Amino acid sequence: MTGELMPSNREMRLSDADRERVVGWLNAAVTEGRLTLAEFEERVDAVLRAKTYGEVEPHLADLPVGMASGGRPSRDLVELRSTAASLTRRGRWAVPRRLVVRNKAGSVKLDFAEAVIDHPVVEIDVNVLAGNTVLILPAGATADIDDVRMTAGHARSTVPASYDVPDGRPRFVVTGSQKAGNLTVRYRRRFLRWSW
Repeated sequence: MTGELMPSNREMRLSDADRERVVGWLNAAVTEGRLTLAEFEERVDAVLRAKTYGEVEPHLADLPVGMASGGRPSRDLVELRSTAASLTRRGRWAVPRRLVVRNKAGSVKLDFAEAVIDHPVVEIDVNVLAGNTVLILPAGATADIDDVRMTAGHARSTVPASYDVPDGRPRFVVTGSQKAGNLTVRYRRRFLRWSW
């Protein structure tokens, strides 16, 4: 459900990751006051029972997420730069096809779990010196990190690589260099009501 929110084939079956993503968008909508708690509960119940994209569509049609993938193209390239400061993205944000991250003496934390992703493959080019990089992927996404050059640090991914799972899942390809710091790629962690 990351390419187009509703693909041309509305009869295509949903994955568990798709349902979780939609519930995340509904959760954001109730937090912003766009839905009442009763509406939220009703829609979540319907989404969890839905089998196809077409069955989910009515529950998002009157929300901003329903418009986000309906024709506005996301940017192809975005560059994030920082020196001696942290770079952070979280919540609902538009992810470009290619993301270039440049940071010196600061940490990077990019949370894609609730982001709007309009591309089947997202390329992330990191160049981080003296800081850690954490990438939090949406449920079900894959990550390829083999082409990141590491110096005085380590790279760790707890999500599957694209060659280990079937096609159709969002794929993140990470390249570049990480010096004097660690690279971590993972899914969102949950404990009771909290997630991080």
